[in-house]
Formats: sequence, structure tokens, C-alpha cells
Amino acid sequence: MRIEWPTVGLIVLAYGGWAASGLWLWPAVPWLALAVMAVLAALHSSLTHECLHGHPTRSRWVNEALVTLPLTLIYPYRRYRANHLAHHHDERLTDPFDDPESYYKARFQWAAMPRWFRAVLWFNNTLLGRMVLGPVLGAAGFLASEARLFRHGARGVRRAWLLHGLSLVPVIGALALFGIPLWLYSVAVVWPALALISIRTFAEHRWHETPEGRTIIVERSPLAWLFLNNNLHIVHHQLPTAPWYALPRLYAERRDHWQALNGGYVYRNYWQLFRAHALRAKEPVAHPALRLWSEPPEAPRTPVASRRQRAA
Repeated sequence: MRIEWPTVGLIVLAYGGWAASGLWLWPAVPWLALAVMAVLAALHSSLTHECLHGHPTRSRWVNEALVTLPLTLIYPYRRYRANHLAHHHDERLTDPFDDPESYYKARFQWAAMPRWFRAVLWFNNTLLGRMVLGPVLGAAGFLASEARLFRHGARGVRRAWLLHGLSLVPVIGALALFGIPLWLYSVAVVWPALALISIRTFAEHRWHETPEGRTIIVERSPLAWLFLNNNLHIVHHQLPTAPWYALPRLYAERRDHWQALNGGYVYRNYWQLFRAHALRAKEPVAHPALRLWSEPPEAPRTPVASRRQRAA
């Protein structure tokens, strides 16, 4: 399809439902309005991921415009796009420096940390910890990194933040119109929305000798619609331009192939993952194989996507 209407429909649902919750549901049932807005903000995050991969139109600028109003407030679209496309260099998946979405730390970083912070990061490597602490730690780490890049004048960073600031104006203006305090929205909507997304991202990748073995399959989940089927994550990484609604069919057609390809890194559902790792760390914080004692890069760098990924 030249225009992928299922994706357009979900974008309309996310923004329309969010606005309707603020206008009509908030005055009547405030707690329900905040809960609905959190779910829709999480959906918007998934739609942002879909759009940066070249959906739902063939125009990069149109795709950006469709999701440019940031319902989760924190992450500029263009910075998320640059980081995420760099993450799709599968041969560098989980690398503490080259993969912007890695949760691992280099061994020298881990050795230098105080014990209390090691305990925090250990808890963050449990599923419950990732849902509770992950949104705060992720935002703090991202903003600190962006501040360094901003100071160094890294290419595209200042423009991305300028555009993000402009896109925040209508969102914050709408909250003022609804009468929802910004602090309450941050705590009761943004934090839970990012916690929902962290269920998906918690186990998306692990260290494995083969790049394909680093990416998960969660076969079934009621949350699949919210994650736009990225629970079938190996399919997305192998076919990053496939639209979200094609992933279940692509997986079902070659189920044995996908499970063999990722070395059996398969969970039946997220409940199985929760039972195994709610309070037990799934991975070590220090990377078990890469960057054992190597020094960090001398200066901050912006992620560089390949020509093929930029075209996507």
C-alpha cells in the first residue's frame, strides 16, 4: 500500500482518544482518564517506532509529522530515530557503546560503580525493576547523554531538540486546557506509559555469539496490539521495513525457521517472562563478552545509520 491505512487509523485513535480522555473523561472520572491516556501514550510510542522505519507513507517527512506531538514528552523524534536506526546494526547488538539501546555496561564501568548504584542497576535488570525504575533511569541517562552531545554541537542534535520543544507546545497547551497539571501527567501518564513499553524492551535482546541469537520471540500476548507485534522481535530485526500488521503472518509462515535462527530465544508469553524474572535479574549488568576492559570513546558521538537504514 502506498499509504498504510491501518497505521494511519491507529495514529488517529491514539491522538483522538488522548484528546477525548482529557476533554470529557478527565472531568468525570479523573483516574480512568489518566489510565486511558497512559495506554494511548504507550501506543503512540509504538507508532513512533513504526513511523521511523518508513511507515505509513513513503515520505519520511510525512511520517515524522504524523507522530511529532510527543505524548510521552521526553524523547525527540529525530533523536529516537537516529539512536534506533543505529541499534539496527545487528552485528553490534548489546554493545555497551555501539548499541544505543543496550542495557549492558562495560566491565570497567561496572567495576568503578559504588555498591548502591550496582544494586540499583541489578534491580533494573529484573522485570519489576525495569517497570518501576526503568523509565526514570532511561530518561536520566538519555538526557545526560543528549546534554553532552548538545554542548559538543553534535550534528542534528540541536535542531532535533528545537523541533521537539516546538512540538511540546501544543501538548502542554492541551494539558492546560484539560486542567491536568504537568507534574501529575508526568507521574500518572508518562511514567506508566514508559513502564508498559519496558515490558517489551526488557528482554528484546541478550548477548549471544550470533547476531540473530540476540533477539527475542514472545509468541502470544494480549499486549501485542500495544507493541504493534514487536513481541515477534526477530522478525522485525530481519525485516525492518515490514509493517506491524504483517509480522504475525510472516512469523507463522516460517515459525520453525525463526526459532532456529534466534537459537530458541523464545517465550510463550510475557506472563512466562514475568514469572521467571519479576524479581530475578535476567542478565548481568556487565557485558559478559564485549568491552570487558576497553576505555570509552574520547568524545560523544551521534549514532550513524547506514545508507540502507536511512533510506528505510
